[in-house]
This record gives sequence, structure tokens and C-alpha cells, in this order.
Amino acid sequence: MSNSTIQQDTASTQATPNPNKALWEKGDFTRIAETMRESGTALVARLGVTKDLMVLDLGCGDGTTAIPAAKLGAKVTGVDIARNLVEAGNLRAQAEGLTNVTFQEGDATNLQGLEDKTFDLVISIFGAMFAPKPFDVAKEMVRVTRPGGRIVMGNWIPGDPTLVAQILKISSAYTPPPPEGFVSPMLWGVESHVLERFQKAGISPENISFAKDTYIFNAPFPPTEFVARFKNYYGPTMNAFEAAEKSGKAVELQRELEELFNSQNKSTEPDTTSIPATFLRVTVTC
Repeated sequence: MSNSTIQQDTASTQATPNPNKALWEKGDFTRIAETMRESGTALVARLGVTKDLMVLDLGCGDGTTAIPAAKLGAKVTGVDIARNLVEAGNLRAQAEGLTNVTFQEGDATNLQGLEDKTFDLVISIFGAMFAPKPFDVAKEMVRVTRPGGRIVMGNWIPGDPTLVAQILKISSAYTPPPPEGFVSPMLWGVESHVLERFQKAGISPENISFAKDTYIFNAPFPPTEFVARFKNYYGPTMNAFEAAEKSGKAVELQRELEELFNSQNKSTEPDTTSIPATFLRVTVTC
């Protein structure tokens, strides 16, 4: 064994595991993303994506917004911290015959390898909001956006009565308290925090705008099956069930989530689910 191999092995054993990476590689988020395709396509259609526009999709998952942007002719780079989702995105692009979109691993707090002022449009729909160090995230998004370019974020709103905010609220009641210094990702859904973060990154308040928007989860199965998908494939909900099992409260958690999903289902068709969720759409002009 060479010295370089020994050094690499030592470095890998000493490296601190990234809890955010572990969370999103847990389960299989593609099973949730399948219910998000229609709204992802509709959202991208409203963003004015044109041929050869340079687009970065940050926290892209397996391409719910990256692939529709590529289909409109943009040159798209998808970045996600989860290796399994990057692999799934590249497979989807290959299956669609798209050569103008690539997916790669990366950390929203440090977009190393992406040059300054590269992208005309940076999109992050329920992605970068979950990264730690939100001020670093804002700084990096601004850094890679060209002057006159745009950043568009979709962020869940704390305390909102619709689906995802309630899933996260219910789940948090069953999990241990977060570590000291933890910054809730839901603060990206609060306008004052968003303003502070982008102002620190050099953006004037008049170049930051907000709008409430709606994302619809559509599934060809009943709400109880949708709950099962979150339980089995969505990292935060998986963690909540693991903690609830230990405290003997898994049945209560299951009941709460099933009540939530059933009460919010707007579908009039049997054995199908259609649930709208409100989010904060942030638009930043650089």
C-alpha cells in the first residue's frame, strides 16, 4: 500500500460525516418527487426560461425543475448533496435524451467548482433552504449569478396550515431537540430572514421580492399510501418514526399524519391524492 493510499484512508476515516448529506441520502426521495412533477413543470414554465439560458438548480433532487428547464432549451446544471438523487437525475436525463442538463454532487454552502457570475438563473425549490449556514447559502447563490441574473427560491413557511409545514411540525414533535446552534430551515419562509441573508450577500432590498405560491402534490393512490411513502422514503419523516418507535408513540404519529393527509386531500377521484401546499416564492435580481 502506498503512502498516498494510507493518507487517503486516514483522511476518510477522520472526515466528519455530513448529517445533511446523510439525511437526504436516507430513504429514496424520488418516491416523493414523483408526486411533484406536474407542479415542477408548471413553476418552471412561469420563469421565462429560454433557449441557451444558463441555469443552476440548487438542491435539485432528481430533476423536478431541472429537467423541465432543460426541455425548454436551457443549459442546466443540477447540484444536490445526495449522491443517490444525483445518480437518479442523470438517469432521468439520459432516459429523456437530454444532453443539455447534468447533475453533480455539491454543497449549497460551498459551491466549489462553480465559477463566479456564471448563471442567468439560479433556482432552488425546497432545496437550499434545508442546507445549514443560510448566510453562506445566500452568499454562494449570489456569487454564481451573473449581474442582471435572477435567483428564484421556493421555501416552505413556518406555521403554515398546509401540507409540508404541517408534516415537518408534526414530525418535530416526535424527534429529539436539534443540536445547539441549529438554524431551522423554515426561517427561509420568513421574509425578514430572507432579506437579512441576501442583504448580507450584497443585494439591495428593492431587488428582493416575495409572493405566496402553491405547489400541488398529485398521486395515483390514496392519502394513506402517501403517508406510507413519507414514512418509508422521506428522511425527516423516517427519523421521526424511528424516534417515535423508541418512545412507543409510532401509532400516534401515524394517526396524526393520516388525519393531516386525509383532511387536506382535494381530489374528488377515489384512491387518488391531490394536496396543495403554500410556499414563499423569493425572487432576487442580482
